[in-house]
Parts: sequence; structure tokens; C-alpha cells
Amino acid sequence: MSNKILFILKHRESYGLPYGYTLSSGLYNSANFVCQMLQRNNVNAKLVEVVDNNSIDKEVALFQPNIVIIEAYWVVPEKFDILHKLHPNVKWVVRAHSELPFLANEGIAMDWTKRYYDRISDNLVLAFNSKRTRDDIANILSVQFPDALPEDIDSNIIYLPNYYPVTNKEVRFDDMEDGTIDVGCFGAIRPMKNHLTQAVAALKYADDNGLNLNFHINKGRIERGDEVYKNLVALFNGLPSPRYNLIEHKWLKHSDFIKVVRQMDIGLQVSFSETFNIVAADLVDNGIPIVTSNQIKWVSSRFYADPTDVNDIVKKISRAINFKRLSPIDINKKRLKKYCQASKSIWLDFCNE
Repeated sequence: MSNKILFILKHRESYGLPYGYTLSSGLYNSANFVCQMLQRNNVNAKLVEVVDNNSIDKEVALFQPNIVIIEAYWVVPEKFDILHKLHPNVKWVVRAHSELPFLANEGIAMDWTKRYYDRISDNLVLAFNSKRTRDDIANILSVQFPDALPEDIDSNIIYLPNYYPVTNKEVRFDDMEDGTIDVGCFGAIRPMKNHLTQAVAALKYADDNGLNLNFHINKGRIERGDEVYKNLVALFNGLPSPRYNLIEHKWLKHSDFIKVVRQMDIGLQVSFSETFNIVAADLVDNGIPIVTSNQIKWVSSRFYADPTDVNDIVKKISRAINFKRLSPIDINKKRLKKYCQASKSIWLDFCNE
């Protein structure tokens, strides 16, 4: 019999919404997609949101899980001393969702990683949704804890990847007959997401091809990206209107966001750091060509662009659009399916340990 799994997320106060109402952040979608996949495969899994560390005990007592997945670093390490005493038979998993370049922006990341590992036992492990980050953290800990056995580090620092519910939607392509290209550069506005460079590349592609441009972004979440947003607004304010437009979308439920995604001609996710990137999966699943950086490993390398080179991004936009025009095969969707099949196996093995 598989274990009983409880996923716990911290309520995102940054949305300005009351407790109990959640918009689809990447973290929420990441956890929810895995939870739903496990449920479809007869695993008793549940996802809940809590206000803070002190709300965890109540949810665990209500659901009585064998395993609790804490999504991201938000539980103070010392809290696990208390939780272990309250629930001695629960296995706690702290699951991180970032590569080192992004973790560098989180002031507690290295300190909490060490303090979590101080408490590592059969009842607490660290998990990462990136193999590379998992290996990087294992290497760091092997230096910080020289007496730790390599096999102990390997068994307590684990890989639990993302999952995405790939559909059988038909691949579609709008050949921009109206003379306008709609470019989606969605996601939270952060410095590592590289919005400004991608906006300049989209502008150059449109200008080179005699097209009008609608450059679409999300406005709802600006995470240390205030200056990025100001620069995007200033860029488009200085351009001839209505040929070039910055289109801002509020943060939406995932089902509503997909309706926006399907209106795009191409998606850009040429970020400096990624682990999986659900926005890229949304685009690919709906038949939209994409250009990314080499950080999104499941995307075909032919659509990778240098995040610091506008001309290379422009070149790859042209390649992605032409490939979609000419080929009935969506290689990115095939690669996404393969990734998710492997992810499903990893999660089911973990749940049945």
C-alpha cells in the first residue's frame, strides 16, 4: 500500500487576497499537478495552504499522513524539533524549487539548508526539483559535514521533479495574418526572468519583419522586479503607438491563464535560471512555439537562445515560428511528455517506499 501524502504550502500574502483563496502561482501549480497525478494513480494525497508554521500541526492531525511535503523554504528549521515530537511517525520532506542562482536571492537559503541538515534523520529529508541543484547541495553538505557518509547524504538529499498534465490538444498556429505578433513573456517579474532583454528582442523581430507587436506580461507578481517593470513600461512608452504595445495581464487562475496563452503566436522564457518552468509547459501543451534558455532542460536545444544576446533571441524566434509553420511534429511536446512520464515513475516509487 502506498503512503498517505500531505502537501503543505504557505499562503501567498503577496497577492493581497484573503486566506483561503489561491491564485495559481508556479509553486502552487507545481505542487497541485503532482498531487493530482498521485490521486489519479490511487495515492491518497492532499494539498493544503496554511498561514504560517504554527498551522502545520492542525493539518497533519486532521489528515494523518505518513509523509508531509513542505513546498519551498518557509518552515523555520527548529520547528521540526516540535513537529517530530508531535508526529513521530511522519516523514517530513522540505522540497525546494530553485537553482543556486535564484537561491542566492533568498538570504536564508544556505543557512536554513545547513540547519535542516542538522536535523536530518529517517524522519526529515531535503528534496529538490532539479537534479543539478540536488547534486550541488549534496556537495556543499559533504564539505560542511565532513564526517557524514556519502551514502547518508545521497539518501537524505533527494530528487523529486515537477510533473505537468500534458494533454492531447491539437497543435495550432496562427500565421499572424493580421500583421501583429503576440509574444507571451509570462511569469512573475524578477531580475532572473530577463524580461527586458526578451522585450527588446521581440521588438527587433517585429520591426525586422514589418509586424506590429503586442508584448504580453503578468503584472500581478513583481518579486524584487520593480526596476525591471519600470524599464519595460519606459521602453514601450518611448515607442510609436499603436504599433508596439505592452499588454499587462493580472494574475489569473490557471484555467483562465490558459485562455490567454492560446492567443499567443510565440512564448519567450529566456531566463537566467530555471528548474522546470510551468509557463513554458503551458505554452507547449497548447501548441505555441517557444524560445527558452538552456536552463529548461526538457525543451529541444534548437530553441535555446543566449539570454544576454538580443540577436540570438531574434534568430531563435524566427526558427521556432518557421519550425511550427513547416512541421506537423511538436518535438517540445514529445520531450515534455517523456519528462513527465519519468517524473511520474519517480514520484510513485517514492510514495511506495
